[in-house]
Amino acid sequence: MTTPEPPSDSAAVALERLRGTVEVGFARIDGALALLVQRSDQTDERLDEFEARLDELERRRWPLPSIGALTGLAGLVLAALAQLR
Repeated sequence: MTTPEPPSDSAAVALERLRGTVEVGFARIDGALALLVQRSDQTDERLDEFEARLDELERRRWPLPSIGALTGLAGLVLAALAQLR
């Protein structure tokens, strides 16, 4: 028949198991956080790309209202000339 282990040994074993469980949990959390940071970085990069594309579109768009105004003014001048003749 075996004798039961003294309480101090069983407490040490239980603490060691608890320590192992905590380490595994921290490793899992660390991995999840690393994944979130990576996704956040990718999202920031995509956002920067979209902002650059939007700036490019805004730069290309600015002449359109000016062209519309010049076309209207040219039409007005031509109509005025036609009335004078």
